[in-house]
Amino acid sequence: MKKTTLSFSFIAASVAYVAYLYFTGPADVSLSASSSTPASSSPAATVIALAPASASQSPAGSSPDPTVSVSSPTSTPAPTPVSSPSGKYVDGTYTGDSEGAYYGTVQVEAVVQGGKLAAVNFLQYPSDRRTSQNINNRAMAVLKSEAIQAQSADVSIVSGATDTSTAFQQSLTTALAQAKA
Repeated sequence: MKKTTLSFSFIAASVAYVAYLYFTGPADVSLSASSSTPASSSPAATVIALAPASASQSPAGSSPDPTVSVSSPTSTPAPTPVSSPSGKYVDGTYTGDSEGAYYGTVQVEAVVQGGKLAAVNFLQYPSDRRTSQNINNRAMAVLKSEAIQAQSADVSIVSGATDTSTAFQQSLTTALAQAKA
């Protein structure tokens, strides 16, 4: 009985260590997108997989050949922005509906500035389990970034956080519906 307990403890510790390395691994994380449905489907059908960047990838600005030097591009002055509040949303802060995810509830707040989606804040998300915390901490950053880039709730599903991603889309859709110009 004692050997079984020790073996189980070793396996549990090993699994916990691997999970720790996966979730707190190198900061260099690559996002790879793959579509699981035909090209005619909506962009929401795209799956984003979080995975550590492979060792064969060179860091930005480095050269695989040590005899070749790589220089940074020179900076040029940024163009002066044209003051045109041409966005598709009315400025303000809008709260989306609470949407159920498997391990909890997701609710977001959309911040619109200059007629564009400027920020997305999570008001509620599944966080009562350590696994939910680890998964959602990574997924939330990806979902926020994609929503701001897309200026809509049509974001890719994050692999491993399907329920959170779907609930995010639904909550953000209701928030942005309130912000329509």
